[in-house]
Amino acid sequence: MIKVLIAEDFRLLREDLADTLEEYENIDVVGVASSGSEAVELARKQNPDVILMDIDMETPTAGIDAAKLIIDELPKTQVIYLTAYEADDIIIDSMGVGAVNYLVKDVDEEKLVQKIEDAYNNQNVLEPEINRTLMNEYARLRYSEQSLLFFINNVGKLTPAEFEIVKMVLEGKTNKEIAKSRFVEPVTIKSQVRSILNKFGCSRKHEMVEMIKNLKLEYLFFESRRI
Repeated sequence: MIKVLIAEDFRLLREDLADTLEEYENIDVVGVASSGSEAVELARKQNPDVILMDIDMETPTAGIDAAKLIIDELPKTQVIYLTAYEADDIIIDSMGVGAVNYLVKDVDEEKLVQKIEDAYNNQNVLEPEINRTLMNEYARLRYSEQSLLFFINNVGKLTPAEFEIVKMVLEGKTNKEIAKSRFVEPVTIKSQVRSILNKFGCSRKHEMVEMIKNLKLEYLFFESRRI
């Protein structure tokens, strides 16, 4: 028998879902909760096998917060989100706490029961859209990590003059303006900028600026001394 706990703040949906699942001989609804905090308390008392967890309850992320607490305390309990949200950032944040699946509320009954059984048997298969979102985020993080390491390594290779030039590029100054402030010819700055871009693997100044801003590292160039 699969012990299921339902966390849903909409009473009619909560009751309908409980009634539907109780019709299956292999499912026992051991509790229903109307909030994330109530779900945590019921989970501690009932030790369910699977929890169907809404996300937006007493707060917009109540389900995520509750899932994290439950998974930390009851690692064998499988959490499946059953929510109306399909935004990528919500999917990423919610799955990051250790839930095993993410379903939208219009999922058909047979699929929902199958996902509950899969969770109970540790045979979870994410929906293609959810899996795609998570894989894209994983790829983005890998790229960001690699870019950050590449960037930090190359900042250390900048000469003092190049470091100051990058700072002025970030301030939006042109090569001519930089040359004037450094009392050199524009052709000299152009050559130095080309060298800097090569160090960062960029072909244009705007690419380097975007990299610095995306990694939120502008501050490195505006400290009172070089880092």
